Amino acid sequence: MDIDVEREVSGLVGEILCDYQSERTIDRGDTVNQLDKEAIIGIVNKLQQIIFPGYFKNKKYKFYTQKNNLTMLLEDVLYHLNRQVLIVFEHMGEYEGKDHKELAALVGEKCVAFLRCIPKVRALIETDVQAAYPAAYNTDEIIFSYPGLYAIMVNRIAHELYKLSVPLIPRIMTEHAHSLTGIDIHPGATIGKYFFIDHGTGIVVGETTVIGDNVKIYQGVTLGALSTKGGQKLKNKRRHPTIEDNVTIYSGASILGGDTVIGAGSVIGGNAFITASIPAGTRVSIKNQELSMDYINKGGIKGMEIGQDGSWFYVI
Repeated sequence: MDIDVEREVSGLVGEILCDYQSERTIDRGDTVNQLDKEAIIGIVNKLQQIIFPGYFKNKKYKFYTQKNNLTMLLEDVLYHLNRQVLIVFEHMGEYEGKDHKELAALVGEKCVAFLRCIPKVRALIETDVQAAYPAAYNTDEIIFSYPGLYAIMVNRIAHELYKLSVPLIPRIMTEHAHSLTGIDIHPGATIGKYFFIDHGTGIVVGETTVIGDNVKIYQGVTLGALSTKGGQKLKNKRRHPTIEDNVTIYSGASILGGDTVIGAGSVIGGNAFITASIPAGTRVSIKNQELSMDYINKGGIKGMEIGQDGSWFYVI
């Protein structure tokens, strides 16, 4: 049977346009004053070029001096960030009815304050690169290929906007990094110097997490809330753990709760589940597991048990 495509499409257009009039959340049709996710991702990409000059560059443009290149990038970031932040603020209830010029001036101040944080962010990221040794052979390998460093970089950028009370945009940035790396760090998380993520897939770091200096975490680690009960009532309250300096957390460990503190110098073994504070200098591991194997040979089936020695507490 032949289908009249033009008639079918015309009919569907009418049905869907009618459906748009239902006034549901997903029916919003204001495309002019909507956030531009691609523009926000573009801001992240340009900030990466600013943070790592010589490593990442837009090859479409050729500049004779580093000054010209940096000027172009900063002006571009400021323009697009200002536009996106203004759109967000215009939809915030606390600024409803505020004079547009006053609101634009406030947004401009926040965007400039953010750009002034770039040297501080770069200083922190330098320590993150150094923290990757001796896992990497050289700096280029870390900067070009380590997903953990990318996720940390985006978090440090987004965290500065988060501290300036800019909503939504920081989360879009970190979720972009999440989609690329599998590492989910909320922009509200506070992270110290020399932070290292090895492998990284499946890591979750909650909004109110506080991480000290020289902390190392592996894939599958969760630094989360003990309970999500209460939802928005728990906003602005500590729901996630504190990880003090010089702590290593191996793969699959879950550390939960706003009152949970992992003391300095502790080592948390793989798959540990922790909901209470751990004193400084503590080594936490799962009770030794036993691996049982049956294998078939000419003499029939033979059983074998393989115990784990006391040094085993993680899997890479």
